[in-house]
Amino acid sequence: MRIPRESRRTVNAVRWTAALLALSGTTAVLAPMTALAGGPSGDPGRQKPTIVLVHGAFADASSWNGVVQRLQQNGYTVDAPANPLRGVAQDSAYLASFLKSVKGPIVLVGHSYAGEVISQAAVGNDNVKALVYINAIMPDKGESQATLAAKFAPAPLTKALKLVPFRNADGTSGTDVYIQPDKLRQVFAADLPNSQTTLMGVTQRPIAMSAFADRLTGAAWHTKPVYALVGRQDRAINPALELFEAKRANARKTVEINSSHVSLVSHPQAVKDLIVNAAEDYMWK
Repeated sequence: MRIPRESRRTVNAVRWTAALLALSGTTAVLAPMTALAGGPSGDPGRQKPTIVLVHGAFADASSWNGVVQRLQQNGYTVDAPANPLRGVAQDSAYLASFLKSVKGPIVLVGHSYAGEVISQAAVGNDNVKALVYINAIMPDKGESQATLAAKFAPAPLTKALKLVPFRNADGTSGTDVYIQPDKLRQVFAADLPNSQTTLMGVTQRPIAMSAFADRLTGAAWHTKPVYALVGRQDRAINPALELFEAKRANARKTVEINSSHVSLVSHPQAVKDLIVNAAEDYMWK
């Protein structure tokens, strides 16, 4: 049976209309999938940075253990090199050399005295994409810890120190600074159990007394994004000083928590969260 010409035209028109509607529907479905495939705004993001953690005085790299575990669970590569604790010039030069061995972008994190070290070590290193300061000292160029801390009321730690002279192989001498073991919990780690702080008092690593007077020759926080964590119950560094430093450095984010000086040990999740915040800001912003 032959279909009249007008009828054939009608059938074809219906078929084309159906095809166009089908195609439109498919495109509408595919469009949001394409937008989601690349991440936020279709941007695939930057390379995931390596997190480099630097410990401060009276401690070693194991103080980062809780933070390291959490970062690794989030898929980050983590390095926690030893800080020599011999003075800003020597320690920052050592760290700067270590950073050159790390391939790709870096988020550099410093606790306490290491805040000084990372500030100087990161100068001129374009791979360092962000600086994170945890209960840290952040002097400016030409400033020392002693001159900066003098602007605020002294922390209780200053009355709980123990000085031990030492001699080097070349005949030169110096003085190491420890925390008096029986006062360590009170002025350093009041939110940790006695059993833990007793061990910390025995195994603490001293810092050379000369480090307190060392002046920085550069401060990378002037040119790199800064993130800061402040412990409200910090008795080793005045919390008001930590807040002043963060404001002066135009920190992108400042987090205050109810913590002693060793927030990296007592509150590793909060510390990890701030570090990840810095890393994600670099990757997506």
